[in-house]
Amino acid sequence: MSFKVINAQAACELLEAGKAKVVDIRDPQSYQQSCIKGAIHLDNNSVADFVASADKKQPLIVVCYHGMSSQNAAQFLSDQGFEEVYSLEGGFEFWKTCQPDWCH
Repeated sequence: MSFKVINAQAACELLEAGKAKVVDIRDPQSYQQSCIKGAIHLDNNSVADFVASADKKQPLIVVCYHGMSSQNAAQFLSDQGFEEVYSLEGGFEFWKTCQPDWCH
């Protein structure tokens, strides 16, 4: 299994339809300042619990700063059995410019 890269528009469509969950792998301070609405913060301390309890059939969008680190995390989650995993192209920095209504 492998992940796919998703652009902001396609990600927004999945989120608006309630078909995907977002995990944010940025540092805690950045996540607390602003994140995609409904995003779950994922770090080394929380990943094991997330993997054990999350619905692996639900599409998952992984977000980092610029869309690079999220690719490694997306591959990891895919390797853990998540069936549909995406890395957000451009990361949160791009997302907040094109989807500001989805940020808090």
